[in-house]
Amino acid sequence: MKKPINQQDRRDFLKATAMLAGGAMLSSIPLAGAYASGSDTIKIALIGCGDRGTGAAFQALSTKFNIKLVAMADAFQDRLDSSYQSLSSKFGAKIDVPKERQFVGFDAYLKAIPLADVVLLTTPPGFRPIHFEEAVKQNKQIFMEKPVAVDAPGIRKVLAAAEEAKKKKLNVVVGLQRRYQTNYRESMKRINDGAIGDIMSGQVYWNSGGVWVRPRKANQTEMEYQMRNWYYFNWLCGDHIVEQHVHNIDIANWIKNAHPVSVQGTGSRAWRTGKDYGEIYDNHSIELTYADGAVINSQCRHFEGISNRVDESFQGTKGKIYLSGSNQAIMKDYSGKELYNHNTKGNANPYQTEHDELFDAVSKGEYKFSNVDYAATSTFSAIIGRYATYSGQTIKWDEALAANNSLLPERFAWDANPRLMPDANGLYPIAMPGQAKVL
Repeated sequence: MKKPINQQDRRDFLKATAMLAGGAMLSSIPLAGAYASGSDTIKIALIGCGDRGTGAAFQALSTKFNIKLVAMADAFQDRLDSSYQSLSSKFGAKIDVPKERQFVGFDAYLKAIPLADVVLLTTPPGFRPIHFEEAVKQNKQIFMEKPVAVDAPGIRKVLAAAEEAKKKKLNVVVGLQRRYQTNYRESMKRINDGAIGDIMSGQVYWNSGGVWVRPRKANQTEMEYQMRNWYYFNWLCGDHIVEQHVHNIDIANWIKNAHPVSVQGTGSRAWRTGKDYGEIYDNHSIELTYADGAVINSQCRHFEGISNRVDESFQGTKGKIYLSGSNQAIMKDYSGKELYNHNTKGNANPYQTEHDELFDAVSKGEYKFSNVDYAATSTFSAIIGRYATYSGQTIKWDEALAANNSLLPERFAWDANPRLMPDANGLYPIAMPGQAKVL
């Protein structure tokens, strides 16, 4: 494995792109791996045919460009079939995926990726490093969902592949859609112009009632059950602090133009305690400490019947700002004077904007997007948060990044056992702070 880029290089990259959301023009030189089939059709492959993957394909096909879906891959036939039917009913002839280009199984991605100009990587995040590495190897333009890994070895693999993607001038857009959202982009311009001074503290939240559960069915192997109910197993999901709360932690890092140097916090299973909830916690509360001494507090929880909150607030030396995914942004100085209030009407859908901008670059043969550095940094910030809550220890960035603590199974097969197995009652071991070894 190649040596990951060092902390200063990553910090320099983030600084250079601080005022941009999705990524500014990196080069006007024609990109490697651009579609070159002799026509104006951009061929795409969908790797991961669940709800988010189907949504990503929907957005790609909804751009103004001549795009055709030519290959699909998923671990499960029924998920592929459902996605195919949904997309075909909407897009008709744009869906050109006969049975011989519908691939099922753990190795399906290897068969689909070579057939396309652009690949959409939308499986559960535990597979992201493997699929991203292969897509870069095959010289493909890439859209991949967040988070980009679930453990330190996965992050290192992603960072190494990202360096190769840069050398090859492969556009990579990552689905941290707030970076493509107007209220965040406009706010970041003002923050980088010094409107509220240096950011010294903040609070970021994803507190909600939680997500779906898929109960065990008769005759499922343990591998199939965990793959079906993937949100509740860390080798697939990373816990909801990684899979979901990464959005808010990403804004903290973007605002700070840095990553935390250490993280400490607490978490537990208070509400979602049954066997269907696997191994993950249902609440995390952490402190992200940055090199300049700034501390940002982070909360995420999955409790039913609670007061929901999904937003971010930050305090600078001259003022403060409130942001939310619902297109709000309110910036004030400490006298109460309003410095900026974003008009929520008429904003573009950021999920669509990601694809509009990616495919615009691909259609023109331009290299404009290299989202992986900040996506990997924010993903790893969230992973360190999980390390901190599971262990009860203060976790330092550099020590965590060097850890060899892969969560992936030793082999991918339906009869293989994941590393975490249930006891005789169907319950899974839960990390106990003060006892759990995470590094």
